[in-house]
Amino acid sequence: MYAEKYFPASSKAKVEEMVNNILAAFDERVDSLAWMTPQTKAKAREKAKSMRVSVGYPERWRDYAKLEVRADDALGNRLRAELHEYRHQLGKLGQPVDSGEWWMTPQTVNAVQLPLQNAMNFPAAILDKPFFDPEADPAANYGSIGAVIGHEISHGFDDTGAEFDAQGRLANWWTSSDTQHFQEATKKLAAQYSAYEPLPGLHVNGKQTSGENIADVSGLTIAYMAYRKSLGDKPAPVIDGLSGDQRFFLAYAQTWRGKIRDAALRQRLLTDGHAPAAQRAQTVRNIDAWYDAWGAKPGEQLYLAPAERIKIW
Repeated sequence: MYAEKYFPASSKAKVEEMVNNILAAFDERVDSLAWMTPQTKAKAREKAKSMRVSVGYPERWRDYAKLEVRADDALGNRLRAELHEYRHQLGKLGQPVDSGEWWMTPQTVNAVQLPLQNAMNFPAAILDKPFFDPEADPAANYGSIGAVIGHEISHGFDDTGAEFDAQGRLANWWTSSDTQHFQEATKKLAAQYSAYEPLPGLHVNGKQTSGENIADVSGLTIAYMAYRKSLGDKPAPVIDGLSGDQRFFLAYAQTWRGKIRDAALRQRLLTDGHAPAAQRAQTVRNIDAWYDAWGAKPGEQLYLAPAERIKIW
């Protein structure tokens, strides 16, 4: 009902086209990496090619006909729902893995990478403003939902993704030299984030948030490549006085707007695997194109010297 009302087929088609473009950009990016061995490149491209990306909602809906829900029995509803889910999971024993299975509802604002299925789910609810607007120009959509798509794709190729092959089996497909390079780059990125101080005396834990920070940098890099490729060598229009590249990075920043009380921010800094929204927006400091678009210069607060900008994928 939610998908039918809020996520038309036209939006699904647009997002799926973006996904294909971002996967193609990722494939191209892998091919150009100087630090990665040919053996690992081949495995990465194989995994990217077989990755299943589901947009909006599952191809097959779950059947809840046997679940009894009563208006006057809240506790009973909860217990029956748990039993229904338990039986659903037991029913998978001895059966082939369903790579198309969803782990979130369409009305959930989130996205997920599923290493055991080599798959991703992008629910309909996140495919709405500010992450996706079917009326917006490509620069805005690639900078917002495109970066989210790139983020989830890159999780399939980070230190956790390296543990699962193209079929979702537990099998590390990196060479030792590739692993070493990745770990060194990861340490530098962790140090960068650990320098952020969202609250007086309380810093981001760069190690704790490492996997998500890597995915943010990689995802934004790939989304930008896909956006430029989508132009087909044509110049982007200037809209509201902003170039295409400026709109791309502005859209990325706008997706991280938010309000949070100090107490909640403190809790998240101590427990969350993600950096706070304001610091996630600063991912742009590692992207060369952001400097060209907005003219950040040495001595300004967000400027990073080229040698300090972290590039992994």
